[in-house]
Amino acid sequence: MKIDPVATVVFAGFFALVTVLGFFAARWRRGDLAQLDEWGLGGRRFGVAVSWFLIGGDLYTAYTLIAVPAAVYGLGAAGFFAVPYTILAYPIMFAIMPRLWNVSKRHGFVTPADFVRARYGSNGLALAIAFTGILATLPYIALQLVGMQVAIAALGFHSSGLGADVPLVVAFVILAAYTYTSGLRAPAMIAFVKDAMIYIVVLVAIAVIPARLGGFGAVFAAAQAHFASTVPPTGAVILGPKAYWSYATLALGSAMALFIYPHAITGILGAARVDVVKRNAVLLPAYSFLLGLIALLGYAAIAAGIKVTTPSLVVPALISAMFPSWFAGFAFAAIGIGALVPAAVMSIAAANLWTRNVYKAYLKPQATGPEEASTAKIASLVVKLGALAFIIGVPTQYAINLQLLGGIWILQTFPAIVIGLYRRWFHPAALIWGWAAGMVAGTALSFSQGVKPTFAFSIGSATFAPYIGLDALVVNLIVTAALTAAYDRAGSARPADATSPSDYVDLPPPVVIPTDLLGERA
Repeated sequence: MKIDPVATVVFAGFFALVTVLGFFAARWRRGDLAQLDEWGLGGRRFGVAVSWFLIGGDLYTAYTLIAVPAAVYGLGAAGFFAVPYTILAYPIMFAIMPRLWNVSKRHGFVTPADFVRARYGSNGLALAIAFTGILATLPYIALQLVGMQVAIAALGFHSSGLGADVPLVVAFVILAAYTYTSGLRAPAMIAFVKDAMIYIVVLVAIAVIPARLGGFGAVFAAAQAHFASTVPPTGAVILGPKAYWSYATLALGSAMALFIYPHAITGILGAARVDVVKRNAVLLPAYSFLLGLIALLGYAAIAAGIKVTTPSLVVPALISAMFPSWFAGFAFAAIGIGALVPAAVMSIAAANLWTRNVYKAYLKPQATGPEEASTAKIASLVVKLGALAFIIGVPTQYAINLQLLGGIWILQTFPAIVIGLYRRWFHPAALIWGWAAGMVAGTALSFSQGVKPTFAFSIGSATFAPYIGLDALVVNLIVTAALTAAYDRAGSARPADATSPSDYVDLPPPVVIPTDLLGERA
């Protein structure tokens, strides 16, 4: 491919725009960025509109735009599991996240590990939660780079080697600079541009492409004919009975895991009030509608006769084939910028975990606020550089496989975080052993399947292939419950709970004060 000058100029122009916004964000709702609360959580000042864009921009990543249509292109209906999973996630968010926001606001918690340490009085358990969060986040950041690589390659640059690495390095140096300067305010401000661009791209694509291909009927017919012609069949437009267990458990397990990822919690803890969290749980499903439209692009690519060497190239190839260069450049900029927001939030979340739950907990307990913020800023740079080095030096498939493991790993924090928000049933030592058992079981099962997310087993003549994350969680809960009973029977004392029941209920309604045009507090 030759470099498309028009698309490249449009791409560069929008990148320049978000760069300016990223640095300007340090002045937006100015706070003392030498404090971790201000740098890592935006001062907990974000209202409904900003939180909607930030959380949505954080969860619907560049790789989502690439991977979901690619899965539908390759697997058919099975690739749609991401749509019900995001629908299931928001009732879970509505149930648990207000409680976490309330207790975090009252005690100044910045990370989920902060909450776990206070709830169970266990530094070891908090360290396990922090370790899992950082471990699961790093490959997720690397996958944002995969999305950006795809966008850069679609402009005509080489998909590997120096031609792809130089623009990628430049983009992430810029990201690192304004994240270091502005903290969570930078992705919050850029999310407005990113989400608006993605909505425009998807709505235009879903209106124009099927019309050019003869309508949705023709698109679905072409997709069904394609899957029927493959030997052996690779997928179908209608999900087959054999895939029910995998589909349902992947959706459920992923929904349970989504809002205990550190970056999701970081976006939520940045909210100004608990009602902001609740309203966003109601409003964020609008992104699920958008995700369903994005997934349909996989079928459209089949109908358009798109042939690619790897499914990740499906969306860029479809856009290049169907639209003029200027719109293609706009679309690729949306994908590229779609990598910046989640990558920034993820790196901030990992930096917060390192600072609060490793550096301050073990290395320098007397660290001051400015020392915490300075350490977090440096840690965020290290995280980004690590992800950049990983994606340049290691085959992409490793990042994808590790991200699949990330969902299995993060689900093992569910008993300590989510159940802990409601009841203190489990002994903290039992939770550590249960976490370890779930981590080992999940990792072993996944590797036994070639780092796949499901594990098949038979009962009589029936075969089931549930999500490994849920299998490992069951192991985790069995071990935790059994050892809790053993510890309690042996008279093992439990550390004091630093929280109280009243910490989890909503704060009194705020005094009504003027708001700006976005509905945020003035």
